[in-house]
Amino acid sequence: MAANHDITLIGAGLVGALLATLLAQRGFRVTVFERRPDPRIHGFIGGRSINLALAERGWHGLRVAGLNDVIAPIAVMMRGRMIHDAAGNTNLQRYGRDDSEVIWSVSRGQLNCALLDAAERAGAIIHFGQRLESVDWDASRLRLRNDTDGSVREMEAGLLLGADGAGSALRQAMQQLTDLGERLEALGHGYKELEIPPLPQLPDTILSPALREARARGERYAMEAHALHIWPRGSYMCIALPNAEGSFTVTLFLPSTPIGDGPAFSTLTTSAAVDAFFRRDFADAVPLMPGYLEDFARNPTGLLATLYLERWHVEGRALLLGDAAHAIVPFHGQGMNCGFEDAVELADLLSTERDAAAVFAEFQRRRKPNSDAIAAMALDNYVEMRDRVDDPDYLLMRELERVLAARHPQRYLPRYSMVTFTRLPYAVARARGEQQAQLLREFVRGKGTLAAVDLAAADAAVQARLAELPTTA
Repeated sequence: MAANHDITLIGAGLVGALLATLLAQRGFRVTVFERRPDPRIHGFIGGRSINLALAERGWHGLRVAGLNDVIAPIAVMMRGRMIHDAAGNTNLQRYGRDDSEVIWSVSRGQLNCALLDAAERAGAIIHFGQRLESVDWDASRLRLRNDTDGSVREMEAGLLLGADGAGSALRQAMQQLTDLGERLEALGHGYKELEIPPLPQLPDTILSPALREARARGERYAMEAHALHIWPRGSYMCIALPNAEGSFTVTLFLPSTPIGDGPAFSTLTTSAAVDAFFRRDFADAVPLMPGYLEDFARNPTGLLATLYLERWHVEGRALLLGDAAHAIVPFHGQGMNCGFEDAVELADLLSTERDAAAVFAEFQRRRKPNSDAIAAMALDNYVEMRDRVDDPDYLLMRELERVLAARHPQRYLPRYSMVTFTRLPYAVARARGEQQAQLLREFVRGKGTLAAVDLAAADAAVQARLAELPTTA
């Protein structure tokens, strides 16, 4: 496709802004329409959001755009999961072998602003406060409305790309032209965001002597900074991710309605009920969240669902990517990373193939099996995070997994590592992970410790049943 081709991009969120940057850098004329006001002027008002975990796939997209050094200062390293049990004890479960295998917590707002700056530097033109109202497919024209003053503009559509999120307006317009095979599967759980402030902002009256000493030493974080904190409680959990200035974004995941006699958002209708729930189940976190009752009352309850489409494009006229095509639940921390992979793949295809219809078909062929795979693994990971990270059998499986990975580096790589620290296709990681999980279950069944596992037999099974790992993404 000619590098000076006109592209109209709907959505200037994370994926849209990165894609605009990549396309403009390749010489395309890119015009972006975003329904929200410019966050660099009005502040980030994206509404409900879950802290972002930046992994290798996401970093790769940033490196391709030349933004690695721009984003690094706002990212906080997380070495592993810090598990908080009901008694307040903690245990760090590392993600990888060492600090070369970590993930990074990053502020959605700061990242989005940095990507918008990059897109404009590359030459993309971004119009804010412009909501896509409709598409006249016969005339190939867009109708956009300014929500602030109600004004309407119409313009030529050009080649349409939709990165406007799970509630995509472009997807709705495409549905009027053809059936995309849309299916939305609700998780039945919601989420609520709370906050642990930076240590210097916490009042003396709630600080332990150890935290007072830490503050006197100039420390900014009230908990271990380089970890993703999890309070697993069976059918529900809290997590906390660090922010660069010293705070933690805390997210409560809870069933929308009761499961058995367990808690649910529908039952936490008074401050007294919320207070009793937190003091019972997250007692060690409560002293660090002086405003949690106000946060709970003020912040909206977000809904969680997985979006599936059978068709992501309409001939060579319009294409969806990112959450607009395949929104997933956040429990593998891969939604943004997967979207960044989309952006890199699409920019490469548009740069090398002249026919838009062929590009769109090839993009879906390459990406849909992988987006389906990470959607399934994200759902699996929710069960693991809330219900298994403190289970003895699970911990023994992870212990054996670390041993086998060290003994067979060419054949055995934990599924989490494949997803997080490599760019192996998600579909490969899922299939391989299922093979490996079956092997682990066989060798820990009925065993209480690693010493009871027949490692020689496990070694032989790895050699016989697992082919050598692919060496490239």
